[in-house]
Amino acid sequence: MDPEEFRRAGHAVVDWIADYWATLGQRPVTSQDPPGALAAALPAGPTADGEPVEAVLADLDALVAPRLTHWQHPGFFGYFPANTSGPSVLGDLVSAGLGVQGMLWATGPACTELETVLLDWLAGLLDLPERFRSTGRGGGVIQDSASSATLVATLGALHRAGGGRWREAGIDRRYRAYTSTQGHSSIEKAARIAGLGSDGVRMVEVDPETLAMRPEALREAIRADLAAGDVPAIVVATIGTTSTTAVDPLPEIGEICAEYGVWLHVDAAYAGAAAVCPELRWSHAGLEYADSYCFDPHKWLLTGFDCDAFWVADRGELIEALTVLPEYLRNAATESGAVIDYRDWQVPLGRRFRALKLWFVLRWYGVEGLRAHVRAGVALAGRFADRVRADDRFVLAGPHPFSLVCFRLAAGDEASAELLSRVNATGRVFLTHTRVGGRYTLRLVVGSPLTTQSHVDEAWALVSEAAGTVLSDAG
Repeated sequence: MDPEEFRRAGHAVVDWIADYWATLGQRPVTSQDPPGALAAALPAGPTADGEPVEAVLADLDALVAPRLTHWQHPGFFGYFPANTSGPSVLGDLVSAGLGVQGMLWATGPACTELETVLLDWLAGLLDLPERFRSTGRGGGVIQDSASSATLVATLGALHRAGGGRWREAGIDRRYRAYTSTQGHSSIEKAARIAGLGSDGVRMVEVDPETLAMRPEALREAIRADLAAGDVPAIVVATIGTTSTTAVDPLPEIGEICAEYGVWLHVDAAYAGAAAVCPELRWSHAGLEYADSYCFDPHKWLLTGFDCDAFWVADRGELIEALTVLPEYLRNAATESGAVIDYRDWQVPLGRRFRALKLWFVLRWYGVEGLRAHVRAGVALAGRFADRVRADDRFVLAGPHPFSLVCFRLAAGDEASAELLSRVNATGRVFLTHTRVGGRYTLRLVVGSPLTTQSHVDEAWALVSEAAGTVLSDAG
């Protein structure tokens, strides 16, 4: 494909994406086909000769698109959103076209420096503590996901807890990680990968009303492990848990971590974006205690997956924990100590130019555009919650500080599960569920930039109508 062929094909692909976005509201949110439908429709192998881009796009229309779950759909209210936007897609296109491998400053100086500056921009936008800025001992980096950020934080914490020798010391010492019972599954996975095993994670009780970690329960767990000769290494607190967007009390948790010398990592994967709005920064109170922090612009900040923003207060500790420098990577810039080599801040060696899509997004929308997007999601979720609250057939299952509403039918778990099934079967909206206090609970989260008041009102109408049918059938 020469440049002119690429230009022609590129126009066709951009047109296809624009048409896809324009028609999303007319499509079912989820695939209506059974498992294996796409596999059965594909040929047994690739063609012997090349095909024009028009043939590929025709198959996208006929075979692939109808069998997707459409995450950008205005009726997608299921998992936390995986937003994208025009500026993000264009930034990714440029990144793909440049084909930069940014493992070292020397392999992509602009790739590294743009990322460093953008993470400082983001830290300022969220009003993060000064200790996370690259102008001091800290700094930020783009990981692929909050799961990777938690793993990297765990490795840094273990390096500190073991005095730089945690692998050797780990032979006869047991290291412990702590999170609440509402913490993300990636925390346990990080502990497994780091060699702690599932038993190395202490699941700390939560307050039954707020579903946030109980600081006194954390203190008790740490004391018990110390008495047993174990080494408390890391506490992972959450701003906006996956089930209900509960916010752990960082000031109290931070004081405990400081008292016992335990690394505090704060996972704000979804709700961190809320801090672009000054009125929502209450959720980040106590962040000055954190050794590391992350949030996902690819969830609620209009930036396509994958893009997790991860900061550390002391980049030296992280680099010491992760650096491996074979001879073939040595170069003058690295040896000078004057540059950042992001290969030392992550698990993989290689890295894409992910900062470009974030740069495009920040420049296109600006601070006020991003704030408007977050505020719209909060307001629409509040509108839905008001409908639930006013209907005595339903129960709100907890606070809704951001754009997630958790609710259930007062009639019980079986009725609530049937309600979810019937609502999703319409193809107009997609919701998910969790359990809150052991009760089956529906989740509706607003996030798509295409979602408007009319879509939220339609979701309520479908929920309300289905609830009537479910309760009528139950007799």
